Amino acid sequence: MYTDAMARAFHSLRDHAPKGFSLQVIDHDNFLTVKASEKNFFGLTTDERVMAITYMVKVKKALEANGAIVLLVREGGEE
Repeated sequence: MYTDAMARAFHSLRDHAPKGFSLQVIDHDNFLTVKASEKNFFGLTTDERVMAITYMVKVKKALEANGAIVLLVREGGEE
């Protein structure tokens, strides 16, 4: 399901991510999961956190514009 067009759209947005923040795209048969590390997120300043959230939304929209169903999730943190 993760097509070349989706990969290009995802990678074209790298410059919108704050330094040290990254997302992982996981390909499932019928949808994609975009996973962020909570540990990396909470290591950011307030402005960088806003930038990270904006980046996540842009990635989600770019993937959806290329035909994907996208689920945003976080990894880590205390239960």
